[in-house]
Amino acid sequence: MDKKRVDDFEPGPVSSPRALDRFGFVKQELNNSSEGLVKSKSAHEYEREERRIRKWRKMIGAGGSDWKHYLRRKPHVVKRRIRKGIPDCLRGLVWQLISGSRDLLLMNPGVYEQLVIYETSASELDIIRDISRTFPSHVFFQQRHGPGQRSLYNVLKAYSVYDRDVGYVQGMGFLAGLLLLYMSEEDVFWLLVALLKGAVHAPMEGLYLVGLPLVQQYLFQFDHLVREYLPKLGEHFTKEMINPSMYASQWFITVFSYSFPFHLALRIWDVFLFEGVKIVFKVGLALLKYCHDDLIKLPFEKLIHALRNFPEDAMNPDTLLPMAYSIKVSKHLKELKLEYEEKNGKFIRPEEKNEKLIRPEEKNRKLK
Repeated sequence: MDKKRVDDFEPGPVSSPRALDRFGFVKQELNNSSEGLVKSKSAHEYEREERRIRKWRKMIGAGGSDWKHYLRRKPHVVKRRIRKGIPDCLRGLVWQLISGSRDLLLMNPGVYEQLVIYETSASELDIIRDISRTFPSHVFFQQRHGPGQRSLYNVLKAYSVYDRDVGYVQGMGFLAGLLLLYMSEEDVFWLLVALLKGAVHAPMEGLYLVGLPLVQQYLFQFDHLVREYLPKLGEHFTKEMINPSMYASQWFITVFSYSFPFHLALRIWDVFLFEGVKIVFKVGLALLKYCHDDLIKLPFEKLIHALRNFPEDAMNPDTLLPMAYSIKVSKHLKELKLEYEEKNGKFIRPEEKNEKLIRPEEKNRKLK
């Protein structure tokens, strides 16, 4: 693809101005939800927020210069503050620091530009087709071929070239779209690399490879966790023939960015980038626990609808997240992963498969 195709789209029509929430999403006229609305703050609340931001700035240092040192000295303080929510004005920088993507960016100057301008991707048409489906109610992505859609296209195209085993899968657009609201194209690209290749936590690429192998594993684990932590609801799901693939796949593929209220998704992402995928399991279990008494009464059709449309009060991060943090799943996830691998075989990443194809003497030669 030549550079003109990436950067010189003809501008599309600009929609008429509409009221936006504080995150840039068009307000639903019939929705009385308080999500995203800008509320007038008292002087006390404003000062408390300013103090919180000053604490964060001191913790991370100018441009993140003190981050690693502070994290080594006070990991529990960092964890507690992240769980309370990262200040929105610092979110983009902190996400890069906790994901390891900042280091990848600094070690690979010019790589992103090369991928965008000079490389071609087999997924280009698929990406173009899906662009308008990604956060269509957000002002940044609404204009056809506008700056938001161009940036989203560039990031997804670059990643599909960088990792041809994964290429492009539709759910990746929501990850990239959410990140683009907080950082530049190049920063988003390297954060995707950090997540999918496992710079800090377990690699996520299995969520998007052919057959979605990691999605299958996560759904197996989640199904067993539901039966263990919420046995009555688990029995009801069995009776109504409900399984997690009917409602939870998108939770893992998009890390709740697809259909959850944006203010809640951001708080989940704060923790996800620092603690890993276990927060997705915890939030899922907390949602089911919160709505347990209602869900257990519903027949199949209404149950499916309820599992895809949770009530507003269940989506309050100040209620839901403390409940999620109280659920301990790490040990169970490890045990269930082993059980899944015994039944279905261990998932081998593409890099590991390629490594096995190299003869030992060639491997030794490469290491010298």
